[in-house]
Order: sequence, then structure tokens, then C-alpha cells
Amino acid sequence: MRNFLQDIRYKQQYFQQQGYNTSLLRAFLSDGSSANFLYRLTSWLQWHHLQPLALSVLWLNKILNSCMLGAGCRFGPGLILMHPVGIIINSKVTGGDNIIIQSGVVIGDERGKAPILGSNIFIGAGAKIIGDVKIGDNVKIGANAVVVKDVPDNVTVVGIPAKIVSKRAE
Repeated sequence: MRNFLQDIRYKQQYFQQQGYNTSLLRAFLSDGSSANFLYRLTSWLQWHHLQPLALSVLWLNKILNSCMLGAGCRFGPGLILMHPVGIIINSKVTGGDNIIIQSGVVIGDERGKAPILGSNIFIGAGAKIIGDVKIGDNVKIGANAVVVKDVPDNVTVVGIPAKIVSKRAE
């Protein structure tokens, strides 16, 4: 559950970067925190081989927050589910630190292969990341983009299929 506190701290930082003077409590009470907490609880229960309880919490998250984060998906600290409605993440997905996910995002497998996400990633509303793809570090994925190929570090991708529109210095 240590990761959950780091998630909320990163959310507070993100809000402050956007120009909002937000306390840790306000970040905790903002939209998406309950979905994030239930995801972290599901992961903890799964890790401790308490699968029936993990699945119960997973379904509770689906009912309360209208999102489905597979019990086996793994993310590092700093995960933000900004608006959790419609988020679907496959159990095989792995991700690094500091990942922001907007509403309606689908991260799913294809033929048993799931995406691997780096760190410091922003995924815009409605984006889809499907199959055996690797998303690099410091990447922004635009709203409604469909990612079906690997994305290198330090870029922004948009469109269907997603294409690089800008590169940042490393």
C-alpha cells in the first residue's frame, strides 16, 4: 500500500504543475483516488495469494468506478487514474513509474501479448494501446490515439494509427 501514498503524492505534484495549489488531502479526495486505491489493494491481495479476495475487490472497483484493472497488471509508484470511468487494463500489462491515465483508455493484449509501458507517460482520454508493444519513457499519447507499434522515448504520438508528432530532447 506504500505505492498508493506515492500515487497520491505524484497526483498532488501533477495538480501543482497544472497551476492548482492542491494539498495532499485534496489530491486524495479528487476523482480517481478510490479506483487507484482499489487497484493497489487488488494487486496487494494478488501478490499475497489471496485471489478470491483480489477478484472481489476488482469487481468492487468495476461497480463503484466503472473501470477494470486486471488483478495481475503491475505499475510502479506514481500511477494516476485521472477519471477512471471506462478504463480497461489487461492483467498482463506492466508499467513503470509516474503514469497518468485519462478516462476511456484501453490497454489490452493481442494473441496473449500485452503492452509494456515505460515511466513518465501520459495517456489521453480514449486512447487504445493494443498488443505486443513497448512504450518508451517520457511519452505522451494523445486522446483517441491507437497505438499498435512500439513508441520510442521522449515523443508525443497522436492519430489512428498513432504517429510521432514531436520529439523532445533527452
